[in-house]
Amino acid sequence: MDELAAAAGITVRTLRFYRERGLIAPPRREGRIAWYDDHHLAKLRTIAALLERGHTLNGIADLNTAFESGKDVSEVLGLGEPTEEEPVRLTPQELADYFAGEVTPENLLAALDLGYLATDGDTIVHISRRLLDVSAALVKEGVPLSAVLEAGRAVREHADALAALFTDLLREHAEEKDIQRLRPLAKSVVEAELSMAMDRRMRDRP
Repeated sequence: MDELAAAAGITVRTLRFYRERGLIAPPRREGRIAWYDDHHLAKLRTIAALLERGHTLNGIADLNTAFESGKDVSEVLGLGEPTEEEPVRLTPQELADYFAGEVTPENLLAALDLGYLATDGDTIVHISRRLLDVSAALVKEGVPLSAVLEAGRAVREHADALAALFTDLLREHAEEKDIQRLRPLAKSVVEAELSMAMDRRMRDRP
């Protein structure tokens, strides 16, 4: 414990307090010896970084609980499944930097529930760099992250319906082996229709 506290730049008393609050996992024990490892040190450095960014210990404890209740990366991404999206690995403080002031337990739980985020040990995995970048850009433009996530949930429902429509269409009229090759055509139809729909909405707005 003394060595871990020294490496993290905190006092042993503070380390004991974090353990009592459940902010770090118990050590591995061999007889009377308690072993701490790099995961404990990474968690302590994350706590320090979040405190520097204005998070309270209560807030950090809530975030920690949310992360621990989230799905792991294999559950969210699915092993061996094809995807065009590039996952992004982040530390908790890097995620906080993306959405300054918006990484609340409520938003975190919503993102975990949507499957946008997963956990992989001490690392957070966002399922899509494109979604991460777009979400961060909207937040920087003043759109609350909670509203972005709510919109994402609605888009997910429509996207699932569109995917079912085009998948059924292709399976009826094409070979199964060709569906993956033809999926860009479906995306082009959706992008064109969305573009024209936004034109109509913006033109008709009083």
